[in-house]
Parts: sequence; C-alpha cells; structure tokens
Amino acid sequence: MKEKSTAEWQAADAAHYLHPFTDFKSLAAKGSRIVTRADNIYLWDSDGQKILDAMSGLWCVNVGYGRRELIEAATAQLKQLPFYNSFFQTATPPAIALAELLAEVTPPQFRHVFFSGSGSEGNDTVVRMVRRYWDIQGHPERDVIISRHNGYHGSTMAGASLGGMWGMHAQGGLPIPGIVHIEQPCWFELGQAMSRDDFGIKAAGWLEARILEVGPDKVAAFIGEPVQGAGGVIVPPSTYWPEIQRICDKYGVLVISDEVICGFGRTGHWFGCETFDFRPDLMTFAKGVTSGYIPLGGVMVGERVAKALIEQGGEFHHGYTYSGHPVACAVAIANIGVIRREGLVERVRNELGPYLARQFEALAEHPLVGEAQTCGMMGALQLVRNKASSESFDASLEVGMVCRGHCFGNGLIMRAVGDRMIVAPPLVMTLGQIDEMVALIRRCLDLTLADVKQRGWM
Repeated sequence: MKEKSTAEWQAADAAHYLHPFTDFKSLAAKGSRIVTRADNIYLWDSDGQKILDAMSGLWCVNVGYGRRELIEAATAQLKQLPFYNSFFQTATPPAIALAELLAEVTPPQFRHVFFSGSGSEGNDTVVRMVRRYWDIQGHPERDVIISRHNGYHGSTMAGASLGGMWGMHAQGGLPIPGIVHIEQPCWFELGQAMSRDDFGIKAAGWLEARILEVGPDKVAAFIGEPVQGAGGVIVPPSTYWPEIQRICDKYGVLVISDEVICGFGRTGHWFGCETFDFRPDLMTFAKGVTSGYIPLGGVMVGERVAKALIEQGGEFHHGYTYSGHPVACAVAIANIGVIRREGLVERVRNELGPYLARQFEALAEHPLVGEAQTCGMMGALQLVRNKASSESFDASLEVGMVCRGHCFGNGLIMRAVGDRMIVAPPLVMTLGQIDEMVALIRRCLDLTLADVKQRGWM
C-alpha cells in the first residue's frame, strides 16, 4: 500500500470514508487518528505514537495483536478454499468443525449453531428464530421481546430496536413493533438507597411487571447482556440474573444471553451466563470468537428451540451469504485453540481479573471517582462532581469526553460512556501491563481533575 503522510490519509478519509457512530462534519474538521500497525496489546498511529489498547480494538482482540496461529490459519484456508456458501444444502469442513468445537466450549444445553457475520446479524437472527419457534409451537401471538434501557444489541434495524439506546431509536423510527424495554440494573444510578443484593431482586422484578403488563401469553423472550458493555460496563448484582431466570421459567419466556462482548473468556468463564449463573435458551456471539481478526458471529441454539426448528419447523427462511464463511471459521478454530492452550479463561478468573479488581479499588479512592466496577477483564470508573454525595456532573459538560481526550493524548485507548470511563483490555495482558494501564488511567484522571477545577466545574 502506498505510503502517505498523516495529513494525506486524513484528507482521503474525510473525502470518502463515512465512519460508524460519527458526526461526519466534526470529524472531517478535526481529522481521524490513523492507526497503522499493532502488536500484542499496543497500537501505533501514523505519527509513530505508541498506544496501549485498553479496549481490545472494540471489545474483541482477546488474544492480542499479531498472533501467528490466526494469521497462518487464515492464509492456509484462503489457499485451499477462500469461500463457499452454506446455501444449496452445502457445508464446508471449517464451518462443521467450528460448530462441533462450539458445542464443546459452550454450556451443555447448546448443541447447534447458526452462523452470521456479526453480532448485529446474530441478534437479527434471534428475533427471527424466537418468533419462528413460537409460531411452530402454535403460539404466533407470543412475539414480544423484552430488553433493557441502555442495553446494546447492535445497530441493524432489529439489533438497534432490541437495544435501549434512545439516540439510535430517534433516527429511523425505532424500535420496530414487538420490542419493549425495562430499566437497567444499574445500582449507582437507581439503587443506592438499598443494598446491591436487594436492588438486584428489585431490578429483576421490573421484568415480571413488564410481562404482566404486556400479557404472559404475548411475551416470547427476554434478552440481555450478562454485563452491559457499550452501556458503560454495568455489572449487575449477583442476585439479578438468577431472579431473571426464575421469572422467565415461571412464565415460559425464552432467555437470550447476548455474549457478543462477554463471551470467550472476558468475564473469567467461557461465557458470561456461566459467571452469573443463568441458563439461556439462545446465546449470541461474535467479536472474541475470532479475536476480531476476521468478522464472524452467530447464535448458539439450545435444545428446546433447536428441537422444534429441526423436527417441526420446515424451512427457516433466513440466512446470510457469509454464514459459516470458511476463512472466518478457520480463524475461530485457531483462536479457540490459543485460548485453550494458554489457559486464558482460567487466567482471567484466577489471576488477571482479581488483580484488575484490586487496581480499580485503588483508583476508586481518586477524588473524581464515585464508583469502580470490574468483572473479569472489564472495568468502569464513574466520574462524579461530589464524591461524598455521588453527585454527577451536568451531562452537558461532557467530563467523560474531557477525560477521554487526556487518555488519547497520553497513549491510552479508554472509552467514555457519558461520564463513565471503561476498559476491556486483551486477555493476554501481563500483571506489569495492567500496572502500566492503571498508571496511565491515574495520570489521565489527575489531568481531568485539574481541568474541571480550572474550569470551575467542581
């Protein structure tokens, strides 16, 4: 590829490339950051700045950058069979082998998989599959899916409708019919007057109230992320998901776990539903299945649903050109092999996750931090105006974006969700690299504190 200066790349970018979730005019005026290479947990931009990637790309590069095993798997498959589809009653060996492997590493109720190209496509598939299941069962009126405010399930029409991001709903006439929402289990925002455990029961109770409001005979499923990722790493109380499971069992409602972020080791188990002790009927995955090297997603289908689709359903009129793409599946097999050989799931659970939790507990003492939460290799810091009272900053001040600016300026990728600063670093980090990341976070918190004081915001 022809070498260009940063300014040349930025000019071409502004002229031709429309980025996701972006104010195009603002970005064109500012200029994009041009990332040119990566290794392990680090990125380098076109100006040569080294950046610690504390977001694993976009929650996905679980095994780190530059893994030869994944590169070689892709290369070998490209040489042998770069593509064939799964239509026409046809399959390829990598798709079959990956389906078999996923049945090994997922919870025991899962023996079947439907492949997609992304998590968004996977959640579109969930909507189609859930409604098809109830139709087969003779209950087509059970078509309402309940989700949560501030949840994220992708940006396609169905995925964005399932999610509870109102900015997305405001553009495009969303949500589509048959999708309703309940409040999120965010103790800091909604439950500080009670214990976390009591709040978990109360928050789960909002699901039962919604089921009764809609009508139990009309509710098809409940979908949620084990930990809400894009919503700000909202870690629910330990009481929440078991109570959600009890309520869904009571009314015969299907449980869908969106594992696009939590899956493949991030929470310290292979999947977040195992961390939080619930038994989903369907499970969406993407991102970490290939560590982001090649796009791939899908839905693990539990036996309750799979049996109906296979034995009673006839043709399922749904699918994608790239379902079971052989190169993506080959990379996923290699990626899961790395996770297993290096014991990354166990290492997150026993070593890295607990160490990150201790480091974030220390960051919680910072004057700007009102709450620190972690779950495995995910963490969040809630920025507040008044630590004693948990008073938030005025949202219009965008203090989180001020902090994010300091992060970028100091060689750290850390995401701002409102005034909640979040990380989801690669699962291959060393303890020393966690120390390096936390030192950068502390420096950026100090710089942000100086900024807000200088501006008279606290």
